[in-house]
Amino acid sequence: MQLEDIIYNPLLRGILGLCLMGGVFLGAMAVVWFERKLSADIQQRYGPMRTGFHGLLQLVADAIKLFTKEDIIPKNADRLLFVSAPILLMGSVFLMLVAIPFGAIIINGVTYPIAATDMDISVLYIEAVSAISVIGIFMIAYSANNKYSLLGAFRNFARMIGYEVPLGICIVSVAIMAGSLNIIEIAQAQNPLWFIIKQPIGFIVFFIALMADMGRLPFDQNESEEELIAGWITEYTGMRFGLGFFAEYIHLILGSMLIVLLFLGGWNLPAALTSNVILGIILPTAFYLGKVALVILTIIMIRWAVPRYRIDQVVDLSWKRLLPLALLNLGWVIALGLLGV
Repeated sequence: MQLEDIIYNPLLRGILGLCLMGGVFLGAMAVVWFERKLSADIQQRYGPMRTGFHGLLQLVADAIKLFTKEDIIPKNADRLLFVSAPILLMGSVFLMLVAIPFGAIIINGVTYPIAATDMDISVLYIEAVSAISVIGIFMIAYSANNKYSLLGAFRNFARMIGYEVPLGICIVSVAIMAGSLNIIEIAQAQNPLWFIIKQPIGFIVFFIALMADMGRLPFDQNESEEELIAGWITEYTGMRFGLGFFAEYIHLILGSMLIVLLFLGGWNLPAALTSNVILGIILPTAFYLGKVALVILTIIMIRWAVPRYRIDQVVDLSWKRLLPLALLNLGWVIALGLLGV
């Protein structure tokens, strides 16, 4: 049996998908713990520093707290929507996970991406299924029969519509430059020059728009606790709250992977470094995940170092700043294409 037959075997692909799913869950747990630790350092909080040796048991304490909290459903809530909404939140991240490569192995100069599937339009598919989480958020807010939850959901719509447009234009710009809508081919097209060098404006717009799309500070208008208690998740308790919270962190990991795949060169390395079989198996994935970790660290540090924008500032930034810049970047990419660069 040829190596290609083994790697592209549907059964092995299914097993790989399950392994990647487990890896993302473990990664999300690690990111939650790391963010608690980093925020404690930045804001001098004591809890995440003293629960166990250097705060190692903080995540265990958080899990015990969520599992033991009372599961409350508001009296006038729509029970079916209220209970089933987390399925859409988690379903969105699972559907994204299917098409995102988690690295690659290089054997004899041939690259084999570590992904559950390889789609021709994977970048559009990822963009489309990521929007399913908005439906889950609205189901939570509407079914809870709480005005703060509903206001949080409407803020979420305003933010999502405003930032999806420049985000989509940046993705189209990258696809035009790579000549493909396949995210694996887009990553491979950045060998040796990353798209952040060819499209610096596009990278800045995409990074800001993606942070807003993920609802990270300073763009977490839909759950700003000072104004809306906790926004769309106000009435959720216990593990239902935990699932919504956890889905945000998985989105953070997958979003950081998108940044690396679209603008930071993915797993590409000079051929001299991957000519050895062992190095070819280890180095590309390690290089790729190292860059993803740096992006996650940057996003977390921004969250704990800047104040929250008001909703009018969030809307102005998307429509009056990012959208014109995204269109300028698209024009730049088309001009480069016409010049054959």
